[in-house]
Amino acid sequence: MNIDDIHKVKTYLLGLQDNICKALEGEEPSARFVEDLWQRDEGGGGRTRVLTKGEVFEQGGVNFSHVSGFSLPPSATAKRPELANRQFQAMGVSLVIHPLNPYVPTSHANVRLFIAEKENEPTIWWFGGGFDLTPYYPFEEDVIQWHQTARSACQRFGDNVYADYKKWCDDYFFLKHRNETRGVGGLFFDDLNEWGFEQCFAFLQSVGDHYTKAYLPIVQKRKNTPYGDRERDFQLYRRGRYVEYNLVYDRGTLFGLQSGGRTESILMSLPPIVHWEYNWKPENGSPEALLYERFLKPQDWLET
Repeated sequence: MNIDDIHKVKTYLLGLQDNICKALEGEEPSARFVEDLWQRDEGGGGRTRVLTKGEVFEQGGVNFSHVSGFSLPPSATAKRPELANRQFQAMGVSLVIHPLNPYVPTSHANVRLFIAEKENEPTIWWFGGGFDLTPYYPFEEDVIQWHQTARSACQRFGDNVYADYKKWCDDYFFLKHRNETRGVGGLFFDDLNEWGFEQCFAFLQSVGDHYTKAYLPIVQKRKNTPYGDRERDFQLYRRGRYVEYNLVYDRGTLFGLQSGGRTESILMSLPPIVHWEYNWKPENGSPEALLYERFLKPQDWLET
């Protein structure tokens, strides 16, 4: 990998951030993203954009970062000891969107490039990312459409790519202490370099470009659905699961905090309002129970 390759990836990621922010703003009557540029003492910086108090999105963050350092943190080397004592670069776009209406799911997407270097040794690089959906009051047709779009993102890269990365997503976004998935999944991949740079980069672009194709039709269909205090309370309760996952399991959050990243940008993924309730259980036969019984279990949504 050379400096031109790195520049190509960075240019794409900055454009992706622009395109996603523009698409999300298109759903809002007046709320807009506020941009915050920042620098990191050890190396690099980023461009954080946050939208708050919208009529559709209660809070959304779309963050670009390109950081460097002299050694990777434990979250990056725990399963790959060969990366220890290597200088690194990490760049990516990461976003989480928390809608106001409980009938619109929360969504997350991330695409990234890591480079680990050591004098007199070959450079190690890899791509990672994906997107996943976390509904509160899910509709099966929305979940199917989400996964159809995820499959479309993978189609030209191999017959098993969607199935493999869909399973990886189900396994990765799983709350072990709750024995439930975070949502209905999507795609997740990491350590991708076996196809060569150009093909791996093309796949990263396909995943990044398909995020709004997967999410915006659901937003448009559900954003005006009437709701009341019951639905809002359940949404805030379920947001607690999102907080639990991000602070306990998420490798991106751990990497950012362990590498001395910018805390405000790292924690932009957390919802603005959330509550926990001791030992809460949904009523049998209720719409809330349906989420647990039908949707928070890994399954083949496309019956392929």
